[in-house]
Amino acid sequence: MSGTTSTDLYAVADFCLVPMGTGEPSVAEYIAECVRVLEKTGLKFKVHGYGTNLEGPWSEVMKAIHDCHAAVHAKGAPRIATDIRIGTRVDREIAPGTGNEGKVKRVEEILNSNKA
Repeated sequence: MSGTTSTDLYAVADFCLVPMGTGEPSVAEYIAECVRVLEKTGLKFKVHGYGTNLEGPWSEVMKAIHDCHAAVHAKGAPRIATDIRIGTRVDREIAPGTGNEGKVKRVEEILNSNKA
């Protein structure tokens, strides 16, 4: 993976970027700009109703969020507030691109086993 080091933690993140001071009731155009940035990163991401799941090497995840900020400012947002939650683990290997998917799958397995 480009730009990573052998000590770079694998991060599973969820972030919510909120453009402020735009004078518009919808932020969809600004979020679309952020998605354009994320598409160029090669990182796995999934946009949902109130944020974005993003995963990959810590340094690349943080750079992607930084680049989203820069792009949304360039689009005209004078202020941005972002909440970020990041999980890492070192007790086992996480295959790239499967961190969030694995978490959801494990919960679904538990729910399905309780139905039997």
